[in-house]
Amino acid sequence: MRYVVGYTENDRGQDALELATSLALTQSAGIDLVTVLDWPQDGSAAPGSRRAQEALDRARDSVPDGVEVTTHVRLADSFAQGLLETAHDVDAGLIVIGASTNGLLRRYTVGSVANGVLHSSHVPVALAPRGYRHRAEFTRMTCAVGTRAGAEGVLDVAVESAARRGLPLRLVSLVALDVHEPSDSGEAINKAHQHAHSVLARAVERLPGGSEASIIVAHGRTIEEAIDDIEWDAGELVIVGSSRLAQHRQIFLGATASKMLRALPVPMVVVPRDWVRTPS
Repeated sequence: MRYVVGYTENDRGQDALELATSLALTQSAGIDLVTVLDWPQDGSAAPGSRRAQEALDRARDSVPDGVEVTTHVRLADSFAQGLLETAHDVDAGLIVIGASTNGLLRRYTVGSVANGVLHSSHVPVALAPRGYRHRAEFTRMTCAVGTRAGAEGVLDVAVESAARRGLPLRLVSLVALDVHEPSDSGEAINKAHQHAHSVLARAVERLPGGSEASIIVAHGRTIEEAIDDIEWDAGELVIVGSSRLAQHRQIFLGATASKMLRALPVPMVVVPRDWVRTPS
């Protein structure tokens, strides 16, 4: 398994590198560290390519021994395009990027690069929150469960990923009460609990014997408030699915995933629709 990591020598690039390192340590995967430069208009060598390679070399040298790192200076019309092309060329199972530098500490603000990758990628995309510095193996896998089309596929990915890594699996169901009439809120929470426990039962059936699995139903006036009420481990990884509006094997962030993205203090992996290969 290989991970393509969008890297620039700044905090956002460091966030992505830290997340990719944690993933690689957990999965024994290789890292393809990529910087993308604009195509020169006159066909000459790309300005800044030497400095970009030197920055990649410094980043590679900072990765712990035992993690294979290959560096790439890529020419493309955009940073997002360069990452997508590299992911295709190396048959990557995941693209890792950092949040925009304008976000609040440990919160996501999706910038132009992340937005371009998220809406064009055919492989899962891992997003590191700003200030992410957990350079160690992951300790728990969390899957956001829902009732819309594609939810079962995301559960399959989460179960397989947790089982392969030997990690506890936690299922999270979020209820935003601001979309319900006050008289309907109790019924919405009750339905969420019923659905969540049925999903948990299906997950337990698919997990190897002795695996740990749990469920939590969180609610608040908004999705963001519900997320803030949940306890998150430093070594947690959250898996979510694409919107039902996404094309086959592509990513499109729906309203709930976008709200989660703004509030989560831990990394999120967004899985394309109809994805059949598990993210690692």
